[in-house]
Amino acid sequence: MNRSTIDLWVGVFVVLGIAGLLFLAMKVGNLASFSTNQTYQVQARFANIGGLKVRAPIKSAGVVVGRVGDIRFDNESYEAIVMMNLDASYQFPRDTTAKILTSGILGEQYLGLEAGGDGVMLKNGDRLRLTQSAVVLENLISQFLFNKAAESKEPAKEPAK
Repeated sequence: MNRSTIDLWVGVFVVLGIAGLLFLAMKVGNLASFSTNQTYQVQARFANIGGLKVRAPIKSAGVVVGRVGDIRFDNESYEAIVMMNLDASYQFPRDTTAKILTSGILGEQYLGLEAGGDGVMLKNGDRLRLTQSAVVLENLISQFLFNKAAESKEPAKEPAK
């Protein structure tokens, strides 16, 4: 083989390697969806979304069934409105519950769906009525410390004789 043929093949492999790394980086970062699945949009309102972000996964029974499409703030109810893009191949009852959960103790937050028992399924544009806001670690710590401080201020009871 001559030098120009070897250079050509090296260039092809370098380009394929860079394309492969770019593909993996986008998949790991949830920046691009390479699937052509149809979706339908459902919204839910939360008092506190914690660190939930756009493109966060939506899981049901541990399976990713969609992604968070948009997050907005409602100036009238002072709640966060989360728009969810659910894969059309997954149908959920109208009384499905949405919870904001965390992967591990300090991991990323995601939306968890728990199916209800209604016979009517969600369709594009519906709203989930049953939601549970994110558990914020800072609030739990402050409640714990406040309760401990209140316990230490109570007078000690004398044992009964």
